[in-house]
Amino acid sequence: MMLAAVMAAAVLVAVAALLALVRVERGPSMLDRAVALDTLTVTLVCAIAIEAIWSRRTETIPILVALSMVGFVGSVTMARFAGKEPEDEGRVRTPEEVAAQARAADVPRGEQRDGVRAIDAEDDAESAGGAQR
Repeated sequence: MMLAAVMAAAVLVAVAALLALVRVERGPSMLDRAVALDTLTVTLVCAIAIEAIWSRRTETIPILVALSMVGFVGSVTMARFAGKEPEDEGRVRTPEEVAAQARAADVPRGEQRDGVRAIDAEDDAESAGGAQR
């Protein structure tokens, strides 16, 4: 029974580590990579804990505590220095998005943009018409 539990935990930790490595590689932002590295640190702590349980050794507890502290300090440091990134930074735009952004930049300020002014004008006309009745 113990072997099955340890093997299941090891498989789950390996899957978590693999997924964290994929997120570190793909990103898209630096904050995503930092969270993935923090997750990787946690999976390493879990793997060492599983090994300690399997071998029934308590000498690895200081290693677990030290790794946990490194992960915590790293997360707090990244959170402290993480700036607010634009939501589109780090993402590859499609040609349609680039064209739409170029069209939006070419529209003069006073004209309609994305239908917002048209809706506002309709609401103003309805409220003025309702007030005249």
